[in-house]
Amino acid sequence: MQFNSIPGQEELKSHLIEEVKGGKISHAQLFAGKSGHATLPLALAFIQYIFCEDKGEKDSCGKCASCKKVDDLQHPDLHFSFPTVQTLSKITNPLLPLWRTQIKEQPIFDLYHWTKRIDDKERKPIIGTEESLEIVKKLALKSYEGGYKVMLIWMAEEMNPTCANKLLKILEEPPAKTLFLLVTDDPDKLLITIRSRTQILRVSSYPMDVIQQVVENSGITRQLAESIAARSNGNLIDAQQIMGDQSEANLFRELFIQLMRVCFKKDVNGMLDWSEQVSALSREGQKQFVQYALHMVRQSLLKNYTQDMLTRVSQEEAAFLNNFARFISNNNALDFMEIFNDAHYHLDRNAYGKLLFTQVCFQVMRFIHRA
Repeated sequence: MQFNSIPGQEELKSHLIEEVKGGKISHAQLFAGKSGHATLPLALAFIQYIFCEDKGEKDSCGKCASCKKVDDLQHPDLHFSFPTVQTLSKITNPLLPLWRTQIKEQPIFDLYHWTKRIDDKERKPIIGTEESLEIVKKLALKSYEGGYKVMLIWMAEEMNPTCANKLLKILEEPPAKTLFLLVTDDPDKLLITIRSRTQILRVSSYPMDVIQQVVENSGITRQLAESIAARSNGNLIDAQQIMGDQSEANLFRELFIQLMRVCFKKDVNGMLDWSEQVSALSREGQKQFVQYALHMVRQSLLKNYTQDMLTRVSQEEAAFLNNFARFISNNNALDFMEIFNDAHYHLDRNAYGKLLFTQVCFQVMRFIHRA
């Protein structure tokens, strides 16, 4: 993985390169940001630059033996740790072939995609106690090639407390020339004692124009690319999901239109039917619908207060907003955003979908008449 294969994030790339050039690489670094902000690819590109035998000013050479080994995820001094479904494997090693395949096929992915790849039952993966013992064992060995040993821990927040506590000592006093790179979606879920032993690198979301360019490069029209970029909230994974399945995008649009109609009419039976329909989606689908609803609320506000100059919607969405946008105003916009943000929060914590979306319906019914 080279830096030039990762869109954007130029400031962080420069920082990582200067760190290597200056010979002052922090022994434990925490890449903190959503998976869709390219946290894992950035960490891999950083590792390749560290190992590169012919470093350039702005990137690894990509041609030397070390670069090729890192690119194949086969460098003997590069070790990986990541969440596993404990009933399948308590340690990382048996799943390394799937890990390599995932990164080569789609290097920007999240825990949901990883879980789907390793377990058809989609059970929750963690980094458990046995894996912490494997990490200590691997790092106790001498470097094969005489340079750095690197341990990359992906989704480090999934370490259970026992695992995290077992790693505290080696994080604080690692063997010579040993680097820890922790990648996390949510640093607040890590133990404070883990965070305090790392240098935290905040990986920011992408600007909308970068996402839009990536989407347009895939052959999508400019208008639709603008809509996708606006919905993605700076997250490349979200943009890829929206891009990849237009039938799902159409479904979300119809669900949103239906929600607003039955709530405006105060059609209780229609609201209950709607709740039944949306709760039948997968958990990830429910979360994506909530994100779509937030997007439509924001676009309604932009249409109302910027004379349509800043809206980023498809033709079908624009047609709906012509009639609907006036029902979102400064009297209820914050309420709508709170409704859908709360729904996303509770879905993330395994709330019962049917009950949650029934509550959403009645809240929307109250606020839509407040415009």
